[in-house]
Amino acid sequence: MQQTSVRWQPYASVSRADRPLPMSRAEMAARGWDQCDVILVTGDAYVDHPSFGVGLVGRFLEWLGCRVGVIAQPRPDSVEDFQKLGAPKFFWGVTAGNVDSQLSQLTVMRKRRRDDPYSPGGEAGARPPNASIVYASRVRQVSKGVPVVLGGIEASLRRFAYYDYWIDQVRRSLLIDAKADVLVYGMGEDALAWLVARARAGEPLAGGPGSLTIRRNLEGLNDPVPLPSFEAVSAATSEGKLAFAEMTRLIFTHTEPFHGRILVQAHGERWVVAQPPALPLTTAEMDLLYGLPFTNRPHPAYQGKRIPAFDMIRDSVTTHRGCYGECRFCAIAMHQGRTISSRSRAGILESIRKLAADPGFHGTVSDLGGPSANMWGTGCARGEQGCGRQGRCLFPEVCVNLKDDHAPLTALLRAARQVPGVKHVFVTSGIRFDLALHGGGDPYLDELAGHHVCGRLKIAPEHLSEGVLRRMGKPGAAVYREFIGRFQAACDRSGRKQAIVEYFISGHPGCSLADMVELALALKRAGVQPEQVQDYYPTPLTLSAAMFYTGRDPMTGDAVYTARSDREKLLQRALLLSQLPEFQDKAREALLEAGRPDLIGTGPRSLVPPDRGREKRGGRT
Repeated sequence: MQQTSVRWQPYASVSRADRPLPMSRAEMAARGWDQCDVILVTGDAYVDHPSFGVGLVGRFLEWLGCRVGVIAQPRPDSVEDFQKLGAPKFFWGVTAGNVDSQLSQLTVMRKRRRDDPYSPGGEAGARPPNASIVYASRVRQVSKGVPVVLGGIEASLRRFAYYDYWIDQVRRSLLIDAKADVLVYGMGEDALAWLVARARAGEPLAGGPGSLTIRRNLEGLNDPVPLPSFEAVSAATSEGKLAFAEMTRLIFTHTEPFHGRILVQAHGERWVVAQPPALPLTTAEMDLLYGLPFTNRPHPAYQGKRIPAFDMIRDSVTTHRGCYGECRFCAIAMHQGRTISSRSRAGILESIRKLAADPGFHGTVSDLGGPSANMWGTGCARGEQGCGRQGRCLFPEVCVNLKDDHAPLTALLRAARQVPGVKHVFVTSGIRFDLALHGGGDPYLDELAGHHVCGRLKIAPEHLSEGVLRRMGKPGAAVYREFIGRFQAACDRSGRKQAIVEYFISGHPGCSLADMVELALALKRAGVQPEQVQDYYPTPLTLSAAMFYTGRDPMTGDAVYTARSDREKLLQRALLLSQLPEFQDKAREALLEAGRPDLIGTGPRSLVPPDRGREKRGGRT
């Protein structure tokens, strides 16, 4: 069982629900401030809601007693926007925002994106590439000597040397390239509380849980684990790639809050020193955080201009954080952690009551969930420390020690529907279908199908080829098929017709054209036309990214085929989207290359029709 204590102590809380954090000198003056303790610089629009990183971090720092200001989406080409609140007393908090700043600019196929859902009006271009580095450079220009603290998902996933897909090279730790003082990884509350306490005491900012600093030597460290150096892992040789794979294995093995160790990596004559992750939050701490006095609105400076990401989550309620799935392409476990931190039932219902009391609420809770909605309240039956660094909860099969009873979740969903003013409570964040079968069974599926799916349930099988699924860390195709049957039966019992939206990935390491043909045929037999197909992107720090770069599985050393060229990736994607005319030329090309011309035609087994235009031209291309 989790403890219910709160490990932080507020200095002098100044939180107020009737106003967001200040974004201007006038707003500072209205509070009687002449200086902020902490100024947060973000690539997102500022929304005072716990689903937005700066909203959550800002309110937590405020609860700790800090005077906090926000500079949102500053223009990167000058220091003017970075000067508008003055210099902070304690430190600058710099983040690229809720999304990777490179991926917010370009698709995996390097096409420029036309929008940014975290910007007012959804307009693209307000967040620069490599935003963490750009913002850190600007704030150092504004106030020399004031510490700079990096945070957010971009920093978290680039805390060590990492493979940069956009330049096809290994880069240094972001802490080094941004010339920051501290990098906070993970969700950051413990590290921030530590940093604030040190700043308040006039001590250097260093050494807290879930943080990295730069040192000239390793004196005084308790048994650190040395990673292969930046120079070793960045070498464009077979030895360099082996070193990169070994680095990834060590990070994955030792990044664990209860059994983790200090990790160090040499960058020339300096060392990047990573403290073990912070302990998972207790239920009381989760309730405290998500119960802070958010306005749950964008800052008034936007004058009602629509922010698409806020529109999606404004009527949602977060139930937990973390994910113990072993999806090797996913960053959630390396950012939020593999231990589930759940809010209490009472805390969640109180959030729903506050939502229902909002004059703008229309009766529908758009989502009640988290990274995987049905992980709320689940965890290891062996206690907080679980199985240690070797624990594998869902893959290759569900662990016998996993406490996965969905009865409390089923009861929570029923209670949520009974809150006055609430007409519907939906689960739109998606569920783990293997966990639903194992721990939920038919009562949970009946509840879900009968009341909590708004026409379409999201699941993520990702693939159906067994070899590819093993590389992904996903359950076998038989589990997926069993879930489809069980959920459809639940829909029949409820009398409600619900659809399933499946997410698939093309081009993942270990996936060949033959594997994509196998997937396309399986979906055709099942009558499924994929809507959600994602080109694989090698997210830094993940096992899949190491496979993509090195051509080896870092945990086993096995050689892994990887579709690295744009052409290879496009052919794989076209096979899944061959029902769309714009992909049919490439789908035919892929089938010919895979040695499957028999699947080009008009028969029931065909994946794509013949090229009628080519026939009319007498077979000429």
